[in-house]
Amino acid sequence: MFQRFAAFAAVSVVALSSAAWADEKPAYGPPAKWVQVAEIPAPPADAQAPAVQAVLDDTQALLGKDMLTHYNRRIARVTKPEGLASGSRSITWQPERDKITLHGLAIIRDGQRIDLLKNGEDVLVLRREKDLERAVLDGRMTATIQIKDLRVGDMVDWSYSVERHDPILGPRLSDFERMGWAGVVGRHRIRMLWPDGVPLTWKATAGFPDPKIGKADGLNQLLVDQTGAIAPKPPAGAPLRFQRVGEIQATTYRGWADVVAPMAPLYAEAVTLKPDSPIKAEIAAIAAASPDPKVRAFKALQLVEDKTRYLLLAMGDGGYKPASADETWARRFGDCKGKTALLLAILKGLNIQAEPVVVYASPAADGLDQRVPSASQFNHVLVRAFIDDKPYWLDGARTGDRGGLSSLSAPPFLWGLPIKASGAMLEPIVQQAPSRPDLDATMRLDASAGLDKPAKSVVTMVMRGDMARQMARVIESAPRADIERSFRQSFSSSNSWLKIETLDWAVADDGAVTLTLGGNAEMDWRLNDDVGLMEWRLPMSSSGKVAQFPRRESGPNADAPFVTPFPSFKRATVEVTLPNGGAGFTVKGPVYSGRVANIDTTRVAQIEGGKAVFVEADQSAGRELPFDQAEEANKVRRRLADQPLIIRAPKASVG
Repeated sequence: MFQRFAAFAAVSVVALSSAAWADEKPAYGPPAKWVQVAEIPAPPADAQAPAVQAVLDDTQALLGKDMLTHYNRRIARVTKPEGLASGSRSITWQPERDKITLHGLAIIRDGQRIDLLKNGEDVLVLRREKDLERAVLDGRMTATIQIKDLRVGDMVDWSYSVERHDPILGPRLSDFERMGWAGVVGRHRIRMLWPDGVPLTWKATAGFPDPKIGKADGLNQLLVDQTGAIAPKPPAGAPLRFQRVGEIQATTYRGWADVVAPMAPLYAEAVTLKPDSPIKAEIAAIAAASPDPKVRAFKALQLVEDKTRYLLLAMGDGGYKPASADETWARRFGDCKGKTALLLAILKGLNIQAEPVVVYASPAADGLDQRVPSASQFNHVLVRAFIDDKPYWLDGARTGDRGGLSSLSAPPFLWGLPIKASGAMLEPIVQQAPSRPDLDATMRLDASAGLDKPAKSVVTMVMRGDMARQMARVIESAPRADIERSFRQSFSSSNSWLKIETLDWAVADDGAVTLTLGGNAEMDWRLNDDVGLMEWRLPMSSSGKVAQFPRRESGPNADAPFVTPFPSFKRATVEVTLPNGGAGFTVKGPVYSGRVANIDTTRVAQIEGGKAVFVEADQSAGRELPFDQAEEANKVRRRLADQPLIIRAPKASVG
């Protein structure tokens, strides 16, 4: 039942970098002397080779005292015509911190090497700004080469190096490698080098081969070198920390505090207001509006959300350095860093304790505490305020928050790292299960006039939380006629038996959005010959469509738990007012109350007060389901999904 409402609601409804060298074009030349250039291996014998077969996967990195140099070489063989679509090579870099050197691009055909690089003659360099439509300007450059005359059987040999130096974050570095090819690779090598005195630590995930630690040319060396290797496959449906198989991470950060220590003085400077700052008048106005710190904090958040638009400027030193609060206010736009600095400055003026916290705004934050410290693990910053010793998470990069501070939920980013000059530790971000449904849909049908008459219908959908915030943005951003058209078409795509005649919506003070659709329903009552009674089945109620936990193939972490949605609370109710006060009518459908796959599940089918009432309510209780509970959960889910919702009329009812 949920699908008809959730799909309707869904249809209706950043990056961090830094400053340094400004190299907007790649250089051309051989690899550095410390690189060990591999011989070209023979293509692996693989009867099931993919259309593009990995022949050599070679990565070497030098983690120096203040610079990372990364050498990459990939040789791939085109085995089938489908592989010809891979006929280009490209590399993207941040010119303020990266230097790119292209070493070679060649076709190897019948033992002959055909040079394609030609010292850059056919290299196209672009500033693409591929995320411009998402208000992101990152200044990244992309060098692209189209491979001419590529044929089946050719091998493409592509190699380059990246030198990375970040003056804002200081001398700490990190590296990450992953076994990510299809089929069997001819040769796979990973080398990490670092001098004595550099505090390198590393971690490998399940499925990664044991590296050898030794010395090479006076440097410390971590080495993996294998032939005929197959990349491990992640377990289906597992939390992302278990899906990171065949990976190795290395870092020279001594701990998480090292990551944010260079950022702390930048934020301290950015939140300091000028003596004549116009923001001080805004602070005074908020203070005069209420003595309650919760009200003040929420008004500060709304000011930042509503009066400054989001725009990420990651060029130059804008990747990690926030614009000042005064600058963000003056230009009325900013990225998460600038908006955070502005919000912190206002809260500081209101004597509300608050701090910036960096997060990884992605489900991939799962397992962050098990990874090595690195600045690349974070891509967003927000504010954590404390009022009466209770934390409140405020994200100035959002828009449309309503309902006061208590209506805000903790963000879904799992881990946060407070920006402090010293002593910062990675901290869990705890989300609470919602006490009210984030989607509460009720369909009321009035069939009291008789089975052969149209039934008046009213569908009410109440959305809360982020779902409501997104819907409110849709409602407030487009003309009413366009919104109605979209809603009607979306709803009818899964509920064509309901004819919509009226449509309205309202946004409450607490941010909840209510959609109300009125009309008539074509209730298709049919004679069930097996029982000799007229009956009506809720369309699509026994579709059997339900999410299932897959049976996993063997491999690393095959017994990992399964991901379950959290936090989530959805409820759907169908009420049908029956003729003659419901006398003689019966219902058929699932009746259940229990926990299924980490979800507190309720199913109701009953006659009550002259009405047939069906209820589905699912409230999530946790993020993960143990592996050994998946099969039983699948059985219960299938059983509940297979049962139709049926109303049966008494004998002699009009057909």
